[in-house]
Amino acid sequence: MKLIKVLFIFFVICYSKSLANITDEFNLWKSEFKKEALENNISEKTFDEAMSNVRFLPKVIEYDRFQPEFYEDTRTYISKRTSKKKLQMGLEYYNDNTQLINNVEKDFNVEKELLLALMGIETNFGNYVGKMDILSSLATLSFDKRRSEFFTNELITLLRLIESKTINYKTLYGSWAGAFGFFQFMPSTITNYAIDYNSDNAIDLKNKEDAYSSAANYLKKIGWKKNRPCFYQIDLNKDIPKKYLNVSAKKIHHKRKLKFFKNYINNNDKLNFLDDNIKTAIITPDKDIIPDAQTLNPAYIIFDNYEIILKWNRSLRFALAVCTLKDKFKDEI
Repeated sequence: MKLIKVLFIFFVICYSKSLANITDEFNLWKSEFKKEALENNISEKTFDEAMSNVRFLPKVIEYDRFQPEFYEDTRTYISKRTSKKKLQMGLEYYNDNTQLINNVEKDFNVEKELLLALMGIETNFGNYVGKMDILSSLATLSFDKRRSEFFTNELITLLRLIESKTINYKTLYGSWAGAFGFFQFMPSTITNYAIDYNSDNAIDLKNKEDAYSSAANYLKKIGWKKNRPCFYQIDLNKDIPKKYLNVSAKKIHHKRKLKFFKNYINNNDKLNFLDDNIKTAIITPDKDIIPDAQTLNPAYIIFDNYEIILKWNRSLRFALAVCTLKDKFKDEI
């Protein structure tokens, strides 16, 4: 017992020293980042006001290294995000906001079921938008080396939004990765796609009117096609060349016409209603994530709309979950 206490005290001392060193390095980074921000036309006044309380958040690094997309098998990931409870909550939300949701579907030509699915998976229909200090989250991830360039650009974009008074920095609480609002928009997404749908001269992504329409606008602009397929689960035979199996969301490769892949699909009769010349690809999402996962199972044939969801969130499982929940809503509404 005495040895355990000694080891615990030693751990606490080492951790405290390590955290102190990181804090010093972070403060140095912050000074250097200020120069970069000013060079990108962020005023010193805006920078000092917005960044004065920004701090290094160790928890953000922990979340970044241990995302569910990195360790949950596909079946578990999808079932958690498309449960009966989630479906029921979505139906209740739709019943409470039918006119708005139907109007947005009509205005942007994006299915209401897809919007419900995204909102449900991203923030549980607005019930959990995140409590992290977004400026500190983005600063922590910019300081970190893993994806520094991406998050530095997002942080500068966010400062521009603050500079232009599009966003009040005091309201910026959201996800650990810096996403904001009911649909978890990153700063660059806010800049490119967020709209003032209710014409109150402000864009509020925690307001259902602006949030819902902004999500629909985003999907429309990046190419979503209404009433087109997303994916189908398939039973592959062992003859399929492994080069056609996509295991990463970074880039979908080796696309072929559906009629080509039908030669390797045991249950291809379920695809007979589709155009044989439509471009498709095959994903096997568990293979490079789950230890001892089977090479050919689970497997899915995917279409252009699936890749549109990958632009929203570059995760094979996320896109599968969104399209699954979308189809469940379609069966009920």
